[in-house]
Amino acid sequence: MDFGLNDEQRMIVETTRAFVEAELYPHEREVERTGRLDPGLVKDIQKKAIAAGLYAANIPAEYGGAGLDTLSWLLYERELGRANYALHWTCVARPSNILCAGNEDQRRRYLDPCVRGETWDCLAMTEPGAGSDLRGMKASAVQDGTDWVLNGTKHFISHADIAGFTIAFMATGEEETARGRKKRITAFFVDKGTKGFTVREGYRNVSHRGYTNAILEFDDCRVPAENVLGEPHKGFEVANQWLGATRLQVGATSLGRAERAFAHAVEWAATREQFGQKIGKFQGVSFKLADMAVRIRASELLLLEAAWKYDRGTVTDADMAMAKLHATETLAFVADEAIQIHGGMGLMDELPLERIWRDARVERIWEGTSEIQRHIISRALLRPHGA
Repeated sequence: MDFGLNDEQRMIVETTRAFVEAELYPHEREVERTGRLDPGLVKDIQKKAIAAGLYAANIPAEYGGAGLDTLSWLLYERELGRANYALHWTCVARPSNILCAGNEDQRRRYLDPCVRGETWDCLAMTEPGAGSDLRGMKASAVQDGTDWVLNGTKHFISHADIAGFTIAFMATGEEETARGRKKRITAFFVDKGTKGFTVREGYRNVSHRGYTNAILEFDDCRVPAENVLGEPHKGFEVANQWLGATRLQVGATSLGRAERAFAHAVEWAATREQFGQKIGKFQGVSFKLADMAVRIRASELLLLEAAWKYDRGTVTDADMAMAKLHATETLAFVADEAIQIHGGMGLMDELPLERIWRDARVERIWEGTSEIQRHIISRALLRPHGA
């Protein structure tokens, strides 16, 4: 594995970082203060991101995106992750790769407008009674002639308020497996405005102000058969094929924020004086910096290795789980220690540390909790031994 970046990758990092610092950082405090994004600001930054070639960079070039390989994409995500989440996710959008799994007509109707910045997508899996156990979902769809009728509730659905449509995963029966009966899942495109489909305001969240969640309600919501994504009853298969790298995306954005917090901690330790010397001279501070640096480097290497393997088709679920687990827990550790080094100043909103500290909490929950990641890793270790 070559640990050096090529010229194109260095350009991606430099271009993305410059964009984040010039176009996103200046608006962070306003988003944190109001908890919302001004639509005019979103459109303005969108245009700049599209002009800079940074919009929809995760989508293959054949479908209108930048076509970044996985390693380059994660380097890009790492830089975007330094900024307020709502700003970088909404204004420099990365449509869900699962949209590429659609047929030609579905890509024209759903993927193309997202790539052009005309709308956003959202994925609806989680329910009030089905989080980590997605097979336990209660929302269902029943075929009626050439249509499907959807009923049930989804919640914690990110940015559904601005999305033009959702990809809703619904239980569509059961099947016998070697491990007992399991629900069959089908994915459906559901356009906002469809009769029986309601988007309600979600919960107030301590993390990622401005990045909203919503509750989706389906009440005899009828959609045509052509709105099935992939094959009926194969929703998990299409999700596993196209959404596997999202854990690495969470790890990469977490790493970017950890590095930003770390940079503030190093600068403060090198300039802040107490008891007649810089506080970085005290082992109580300098050892914290050393521990932060080691954890950041380890997270970086786990992510780069997983990305490298992903592009070669050799990545495992355990590889991605390790990368996501370590990076998100590193972010929590670094954010907390950075505040400790700053003392009371670290909790003031003059610095981004208190935001990074708050935002870090959700990363160990969404896209698979830390416990789920540990389960994936331990299962991979024990399975060869028949355990």
